[in-house]
Amino acid sequence: MSAVEVCKLVDVPAVGALAVVVDGNPVAVVRDEAGNLHAIRDICSHADVALSEGEVDGCTIECWLHGSRFDLRTGKPTGPPAVTAVPVYRISVEGTGDDAVVLVDIAARPL
Repeated sequence: MSAVEVCKLVDVPAVGALAVVVDGNPVAVVRDEAGNLHAIRDICSHADVALSEGEVDGCTIECWLHGSRFDLRTGKPTGPPAVTAVPVYRISVEGTGDDAVVLVDIAARPL
């Protein structure tokens, strides 16, 4: 599989997440506080709820249900109760300005 277009860059919150689906897989496209983009599986490994509905703090996302936190770069939990990492995916941007699009490749490891 190769990267697929999932949204326009302008659709991603300045700091926050946007839920998308890639080949039937839930993915959260996340912009951290430094402005970097990340793609992470949009399901908490602890409670099976959407991470895209949680809060972004620095380079982590917090699950809204029980407060598990995950590093956006590695998917590893940084706060309980989660103990299992969630997959992270390769993400890229093509184009500029309002025409820029976000692409995610769920088969490739992040750079």
